Amino acid sequence: MKLRNTSRNIRLRRSALAIGLALSLIGGSAFAQSRSAGSIFGDAAAGSQITIVSTDTGLTRTIVADAKGRYRANELPIGNYTVTATKDGTTVGSRDNVRVSIGGTAVNFVAANAQDLGAVTVTASALPAIDVSRVDTSTDLTATIMDNVPVARDITQAAVLAPSVIPADSRYGNSVSFGGSAASENAYFINGYPVTNALTNIGSTTLPFDAIDAMQVITGGYSARYGRSTGGVINVSTKSGSNQWKFGALTTWTPESLRSTRKNIYYQPDTGAQNAGKKYYDRSKFVSNPFTYGVYASGPLIKDRLFVYASGEWERDNYAYNQAVGNAARTAYLTDEIRKPRWLTKVDWNINDSNLVEVTALSDKAGTTRSRYAYSFADGTHGDVKNGGYRYKDGGETYIGKYTGYLTDSLTLSALYGKQTTQHFSAPYGYDPSQVNISDTRPISNKVTGLQPYTTLADPKAYDKTDGYRIDLDWKLGDHDISFGYDVSNSESEAGTVMSGPRYAWFYARTGALGDIPSSGGLTTAPNSDYVYKYIYENGGTFKVEQKAFYVEDRWQVSDRWLVSLGVRNDGFDNYNSDGIKYVSQKNQWAPRVGFSWDVNGDSSLKIFGNAGRYFLAMPLNVAVRGASGSTYTTEFFSFTGIDPTTGVPTGLTALGNGPYSSNNEYGQAPDPRTVAAKNLKSHYQDEYILGMQQAIGPKWNWGARLQYRDLKSAIDDQCDNRPMLKYMAEHNIAVDPGYSYSPDCRLFNPGANNVMLLDLPDAAGSPELVAVPYSKEDMGMYMKRKYIGLDLFLEHPFADNWFGRLDYTLSHSYGNDEGQLDSDIGQGDVSQTVLFDHKELMAYGGGNLPNDRRHVLKAYGYYQFTPEWQMGGTLIAQTGRPKSCLGYLPQDAAEYSTFWADYLDYGRYYHYCGGKPVPRGSLGRLPTDIQLSLNVAYIPRWANGNLKLKLDVFNVLNRQVAQNVEERGELGGIGAVADSRFRVISYDAPRSLRFTARYDFSL
Repeated sequence: MKLRNTSRNIRLRRSALAIGLALSLIGGSAFAQSRSAGSIFGDAAAGSQITIVSTDTGLTRTIVADAKGRYRANELPIGNYTVTATKDGTTVGSRDNVRVSIGGTAVNFVAANAQDLGAVTVTASALPAIDVSRVDTSTDLTATIMDNVPVARDITQAAVLAPSVIPADSRYGNSVSFGGSAASENAYFINGYPVTNALTNIGSTTLPFDAIDAMQVITGGYSARYGRSTGGVINVSTKSGSNQWKFGALTTWTPESLRSTRKNIYYQPDTGAQNAGKKYYDRSKFVSNPFTYGVYASGPLIKDRLFVYASGEWERDNYAYNQAVGNAARTAYLTDEIRKPRWLTKVDWNINDSNLVEVTALSDKAGTTRSRYAYSFADGTHGDVKNGGYRYKDGGETYIGKYTGYLTDSLTLSALYGKQTTQHFSAPYGYDPSQVNISDTRPISNKVTGLQPYTTLADPKAYDKTDGYRIDLDWKLGDHDISFGYDVSNSESEAGTVMSGPRYAWFYARTGALGDIPSSGGLTTAPNSDYVYKYIYENGGTFKVEQKAFYVEDRWQVSDRWLVSLGVRNDGFDNYNSDGIKYVSQKNQWAPRVGFSWDVNGDSSLKIFGNAGRYFLAMPLNVAVRGASGSTYTTEFFSFTGIDPTTGVPTGLTALGNGPYSSNNEYGQAPDPRTVAAKNLKSHYQDEYILGMQQAIGPKWNWGARLQYRDLKSAIDDQCDNRPMLKYMAEHNIAVDPGYSYSPDCRLFNPGANNVMLLDLPDAAGSPELVAVPYSKEDMGMYMKRKYIGLDLFLEHPFADNWFGRLDYTLSHSYGNDEGQLDSDIGQGDVSQTVLFDHKELMAYGGGNLPNDRRHVLKAYGYYQFTPEWQMGGTLIAQTGRPKSCLGYLPQDAAEYSTFWADYLDYGRYYHYCGGKPVPRGSLGRLPTDIQLSLNVAYIPRWANGNLKLKLDVFNVLNRQVAQNVEERGELGGIGAVADSRFRVISYDAPRSLRFTARYDFSL
């Protein structure tokens, strides 16, 4: 199902040819996932000459309809066109105001013969469009729709208007879930280039919101041309310049004074715990006054040939709030000074009518200065003296270049290259890199403190880089539209933890009565004497992921009523550790894609369609940060004769050993890449099946239904259970040595499948030897399941009679024991390394309704133009709440303890038990139903010649602040010890707020 079907082929059955031609000329919508261009296609008399002229740039393309009267012009820039058909030198028909968005638009001249009609001009039709050329499902949001309905100025939030898309857990920031998938399984594109967060795969690059021309939200069934997503796709096409100079400015303001009071967070009253019913988080005094202003300019540098579009947007906010008070150490009053400048420039060069070049540059660098003050929870007051804080810098720049060549009428070549660099910088308030951290554990009253309060920091040089290219060739060959191509996407990140100051710390300590020094490898010195050691703990490094794919796809027009799409894609993923060595390599991942479209009546009034496909997803870069990175954990011991009274640094040092010592052999090298993941590790992949229909209801309405089924066939997570290894050792008479390092402790694997691990086990002489050890699914004792089934129904009134409206209802069920790459039970963001599959006891009773299950979702949005000066719009989203679970401690009789690794089962409150009894996933009901109604009104004064627009958006009109998620860890301290935080709300919906917008547009 899709939001806006703006085109379709209509086979004429009416006797009046002129009327029939008018009915056939209907605009169309997209059929390919992340293209930044569109196409015009349709039917005409065989041999007709089809001339396509851009009314924006003058670009002209002429093609000839084939022997069956079909034509197609691919890779056309987004914009407005006039399409004319001529036969034997006579104009048969013409269509003005043809809008090409992301994908395709149908324009048909099948009824036309020059001798019958002569020249016919047809303008935009208000008829509902059923696009029988499509086999996928998507929602197309134009700039007009996003401007006229109340929606946040953010692509992710706008995507929530699409069916089967819901907000993800708030702990993942601004993210969404498509069709039951995790928030890290989506793909984002800007002008055809992937801009998904390279480190975590959660979120994306941002851009000036007013630079968006169209946004396509793919919810299923996309073609073999694209992959690397098992959730959904958000595909943005930006605006371009034209032959007319255009300028504009806008400002938005959301005043705190007109915002409703935020709901406070309380401990649940029925827990029986010490703080039951007490206030946990006072949110009533939060302050936020976001303000945005932007400008743009566009026009021709050389008429008909060279064009520019430039947009700048500056967002600022001074946000003030108090921290949660569940822990006294975290109680504080904070202010955030937020600055988000964004800009985008796009240059289009039509070298001639057959060769086009476009270049896009954009930046989304942002900065936040956080200040910390004392706060009194008792009376809600705060101090005025800054005592802490942080500086953050995030974002970067993206550059995209694309070439399009119309080689012949039937052959089109496109090539794209892009690169992106993003920084992630943070530094604490008052941080002095010249000072060393000091710690003193000696039993004395006058301990050394030093001048450096910070021990470790996030890597200050952290960054993400991506680059990639793709080449696509489209070939129209009779009834076949064949596409094939190759694409490469590379990503690189530097991430991890480093020591503060000079990259080490000093720890003062005192020996015991025997003079032994703990964790030193056996060093001793005088009994009861002082010593000092240099401590270094760092992890991380630079990591890379390489992704390559090729595909071929044939869109075969079997008959006038049947279209079949046959495609296959081959993906390859390589993940590299901090030493530049592959630790996972996954090749020849074949992903078939099959779809069909049946024009039941032959006049595009009723379509039945379906598709089936397999979709693969690579592991993002941050998997290596935890599982495949080098770490340094060393101590170097000294005696000393003095202490610098200013810095606390020891003086008069004498070494007590032979240099840095690491009990776990952590000297910066990465673990053996062969031991990080299962030898036979399969990719994360999902199978999807869709069956749907669409039907026109009279001249102004259309409706449809879609049944979608998704089955996650393979997942990747880490497991930390060594019982299969112990079983193997016992079977092969290998003695367990408590002093031997059987590292790594956790390894990547495929849950619910048979895995083979390469382990370092001691040979007969006690030396390490790599051994292939089977980890069968029976030995690991767990399965993996995630399934989604959803029925989407929609009713749409395309813009006509001064109004547009869309209604969607989704009945769905997301169930199993694995959300995917993330764990929303606890908000864990360690992609593909969650706590879930660490050992089988964690998965006991773990099957049920998954966190992204929303059984019923109703969405409605639209706008109405009362008069040329007044307009009103609205959105309504109502959805059932999230399933509730309770996590607690594992009873001893529910665990299979090993005699050697019993501590591996002591995970605390992460099991599906509470009060010592099983509590199956999602079995405790649901959070309340969430209903969000937003309205707006706009005034476009006639005295300003339509150039000025004043708008008021009211978000959450009903001020329903419903719990989005709750703390599901219900015990603390032991079995039956109810935690204060049990079912405490983590976040509520934002309160009612008003946003004022003023914009002025003019042209020369």
